[in-house]
Amino acid sequence: MTTRSRAMLRRVIVYPVQGAVAIAFYGLFAALPLDAASAIGGWLGRTLGPRHPVSRRAERNLSRIFPDMPASEIAGILRAMWDNLGRVAAEYPHLRRFRLYDGGDRVTVIGAEHVDALREDGKPGIFFSAHFGNWEIVSLGATQRGVPLDRVYRMPNNPLVAWLFSRGRAAVNGNLLPKGRRSVRPLFQALRSGRHVGMLVDQKMNDGISAPFLGRPAMTAPALAELALKFDCPVVPARVERLGGARFKLIIDPPLELQRTGDRHADVAANMARVNEVIETWIRARPNHWLWLHNRWPD
Repeated sequence: MTTRSRAMLRRVIVYPVQGAVAIAFYGLFAALPLDAASAIGGWLGRTLGPRHPVSRRAERNLSRIFPDMPASEIAGILRAMWDNLGRVAAEYPHLRRFRLYDGGDRVTVIGAEHVDALREDGKPGIFFSAHFGNWEIVSLGATQRGVPLDRVYRMPNNPLVAWLFSRGRAAVNGNLLPKGRRSVRPLFQALRSGRHVGMLVDQKMNDGISAPFLGRPAMTAPALAELALKFDCPVVPARVERLGGARFKLIIDPPLELQRTGDRHADVAANMARVNEVIETWIRARPNHWLWLHNRWPD
């Protein structure tokens, strides 16, 4: 089959089928109460996920990072990871219903004062996180505190699934920017105009820079450090921990102390190593919260 034929097959058959399944599940989870949707999503994730071939990559990653960990413990982390991923997907249609600062017990927020400081400092700023816990909630911690976020995401190739992603993320005030070279100009424009940006920075970038991550060299996207140095803006780590079911703790840390020696290459490398170190502490504390499916390290 030629490349053109495969592309036609995806457009005519694969994409519509994928889109129909995604829309059906989105509608089902949206119709259910949040706790029920999360529970069903978790069950689906931990039941079906470990059987998917990509789970072998996650198992390999865990075995390399934790070589002394018993196989039974690795299997338990994998099940919990898939459970969390299933819950994230099922909670996605409910994002607009989350109210982080209404005094309820659904989400406990620690460090809201750091969002307030960025809102009032008159400068652009960058929030970063990872595919950890329910990462979709992180942006709400800023936007529901009066800080709109322009967020960088890799949108799905399937236009129907991409539409669902955009629909769910409409709960967050700010622009969605396509990952890759197309996001460079909008990112510059956003920061130049004093806006704030949200980035997930734990994925591999083949043409990035090598930086240590979980004890191994990992190709790392340098954009966060490059932008922070260029616009002299604060960089704030934030993560969401799952407390059980569909209850969470959002932790917003103080801005990082960035290295600014004037040597651009050295500063970018040192600051991205620091960012990776922060994410590493999250993962080592709660390895079942992180999405181990990424091809993060060279074989």
